[in-house]
Amino acid sequence: MDEQSILDSTKPSGKLSLIPYMFLAAANSAERSIDEVVLDALGAIRQYLGMEVAFVSEFAEGRRWFRYVDSGLETSIINVGDSNPLEESYCQRVVDGRLPELIQDATTVPAALELAVTTDLPVGAHLSVPIRLDNGQVYGTFCCFSTRPDLSLGDRDLAIMHLFAEFASRQIARDLTANVDRREMIERVTAMLEAELFSVVYQPIVDLEKNRIIGFEALTRFWDQPIRSPDTWFAEAAQVGFGEQMEIAAIAKALVALDRIPEAIYISLNVSPETILNGAIHRALENVPLRRLVLEVTEHVAIPDYSQFDECLASLRDRGIRLAVDDAGAGYASFLHILQLNPDIIKLDISLIRHIDTDPTRRALTAALVGFARETGSSIVAEGVETQAELNVLQQLRVNKAQGYLLGNPLPLDEAAGLF
Repeated sequence: MDEQSILDSTKPSGKLSLIPYMFLAAANSAERSIDEVVLDALGAIRQYLGMEVAFVSEFAEGRRWFRYVDSGLETSIINVGDSNPLEESYCQRVVDGRLPELIQDATTVPAALELAVTTDLPVGAHLSVPIRLDNGQVYGTFCCFSTRPDLSLGDRDLAIMHLFAEFASRQIARDLTANVDRREMIERVTAMLEAELFSVVYQPIVDLEKNRIIGFEALTRFWDQPIRSPDTWFAEAAQVGFGEQMEIAAIAKALVALDRIPEAIYISLNVSPETILNGAIHRALENVPLRRLVLEVTEHVAIPDYSQFDECLASLRDRGIRLAVDDAGAGYASFLHILQLNPDIIKLDISLIRHIDTDPTRRALTAALVGFARETGSSIVAEGVETQAELNVLQQLRVNKAQGYLLGNPLPLDEAAGLF
């Protein structure tokens, strides 16, 4: 029987008859957490069947663990995180066939009376169905019970229980998969950090008018398996709570260059807003000559509170550090950063530079940003310059600082220092 057929056959009990429909519609929202979805399923089925308690159990290490609980009782009988031996539970005996899935009155079922909980609680009506994962493994059970018997319960109610158990199994399977993925991410990131399986390279930033290097952007490169882009590594680290640690480790390695390159040359460091807002960048730069540093804030990460961001950065800017907005022209956020942060440097994104020699729209936007920078006292750096034609147009537009493969590849520290 499909889901719609089961729902069409449910009890016509006024407003409660809408609960299965309401739940299934709400569960389609991608914004809802798995916990919310499963708890709503329990609440819906408990109210629909007029039961007192509904729960999802997990079988693990010979015990039944209560993972989700919805109760209509003033005093809770069971709580999330409680457990008891599997062999003493209805759940195990339903799964292995010693008890039926639907019990109208447990006191009339001899096999139920073998369990002390039947009379101690007491248990009246009880419905329990297995939750099976895609691989056939029994995760646990989807259950409802009441301390009172209910002789009106029938096959249609059991069919609804199976429907909701199947739905819960899909949500739980997603959660289990996500947990496995998260553990694998943590293992990858921690292994990479512990072994320092990354290095820093330095790409020259060139003053086009004076034809000389004025700075280097420090770029992190990873060689751990799987080989992936730096953006992917940093995003994964942030996802599992190691974003700050990875950023600070990369910054610490990049700062070694200050002792190897002339004092007039600055180092530009990529940093997330969070690492600035939580104070980590202040600790990392405590004894560093800040006049030789630029902090690049990427367009790809939102800044939740610009006033707080300014306050956090104020002491560093007072001591000489400069602020750059990275990826300008790549999206709306970069323009908001430019307007709100009063940056010292605006770095034009490679997507704006690519084909600027043949695209009048890119030229017009670049010209507007050059004018804006001139009015606000910022300087412009063009990123990703790869052809002489692109460079020619940029110079015509009075962009006098740039970086890219045409002007210099990212270099190991020894080679970068050897340029002077």
